[in-house]
Amino acid sequence: MTHAASSQARPRSMRRIALASMTGTVIEFYDFFIYGTAAALVFNQVFFPELGAAAGTALALATFGVAFVARPFGSILFGHFGDRLGRKGTLVTTLLLMGFSTLAIGLLPTTGMIGVLAPILLVILRILQGLAVGGEWAGATLLTAENAPTKARGKYALYPQLGPSVAFALASATFLVTALTMSNEAFVAWGWRIPFIGSVLLVAVGLYVRLALEETSTFKESKSATTGRRLPITEVFTSRPAAVFLGAGSTTAVFAFFYIGVTYLTSYGTQELGLSRPTVLAMGIVGGTMFALTTIASAILSDRVGRRKMVVIGNIASVAAGVIVFPIIDIGTAWSFGLGISIVLGVVGIAYGPIGAQLPELFPTRFRYTGAGIAYNLAGVLGGGVVPLIAAAVVPLYGSLAIGLLLASVSLLSLGCTLALPQTDADSFSNEDARLAAT
Repeated sequence: MTHAASSQARPRSMRRIALASMTGTVIEFYDFFIYGTAAALVFNQVFFPELGAAAGTALALATFGVAFVARPFGSILFGHFGDRLGRKGTLVTTLLLMGFSTLAIGLLPTTGMIGVLAPILLVILRILQGLAVGGEWAGATLLTAENAPTKARGKYALYPQLGPSVAFALASATFLVTALTMSNEAFVAWGWRIPFIGSVLLVAVGLYVRLALEETSTFKESKSATTGRRLPITEVFTSRPAAVFLGAGSTTAVFAFFYIGVTYLTSYGTQELGLSRPTVLAMGIVGGTMFALTTIASAILSDRVGRRKMVVIGNIASVAAGVIVFPIIDIGTAWSFGLGISIVLGVVGIAYGPIGAQLPELFPTRFRYTGAGIAYNLAGVLGGGVVPLIAAAVVPLYGSLAIGLLLASVSLLSLGCTLALPQTDADSFSNEDARLAAT
């Protein structure tokens, strides 16, 4: 029996693996995103009350960005254990770390209660969230990609890719319910804590699902080959440095558009456009749905036309979207805001769907968790951490159109990096393992 054939799960088992992978990813990203929503809506009042609305919001969003600095370190730390000890146990650990951090944020005293210690603890807990989600994506993706039939890897690898879109819609819905059922004063005083504390129930579900999974066959077959080898992080940067940096560059626009959509636009809609909080949150659900639909379509198409071609199409669409989206949003109505956020998140899905298969296909099994995770999370630092901070700084100086031009420029960078990447396909896993064995 060939390596590829022996690595594939049965159809029923594959569906269970895919759904379990998506469930865990939804939960982790839900915990990650409720922080972003709270940072945009209320953290300026709760943790930075002395700075005023604008400066407080900017600093609150900066604490959101702190996690992106931690994410590459999370990918290195958990990638090491994922490549040496296994995907399953590592993913259980990341879920527990995320659950603890999120619950602690929900219970954290405010600045009015304990002074400057409150924002310091907030940043520490946010760093722990960043470490957890930094180790999450690659492991969840490998659970499906390494078990999937080779000709349907894109189709099954899309399941963990749905995690961010479903989680964002769920986070928006959670905050929408709190906004509709309590006064603004109650929401600021204690209502914002409910999504954080309530996430414990979701974490319990995620643990139940993940503990029932088995290790991937591909990892089991290659495990003996790691004996006496160098550290995974060393092998990544000595054997595949171009794959790391080009993969990160190719994915940067995805993060830039996504986090402008899920954090910055939430604040922009309420503070700059004067839209109500329920309106902005409801349109966030619409945008998350659009993100999910384009992710599904693009991932499935990547099995037919190729990963790189779909990512190229997504980056080209992002260039155009960056130019047109803020003039649409600035019309200032609920529907123009909904259309704008749907465009922003819709183009994300075109490029995001295929990378669940593309980035893992760039690396051999022996250090695939580490390599794919570092590439993905470096893109997160640039696109998800840096770009929203620049956006917040340029609006007062140059207006919202500057954000669109910034997004278009990042998309051109990602387009160039994508074109420089090799085309990957169904045989890439075995080919990469063979190439490494020959060196």
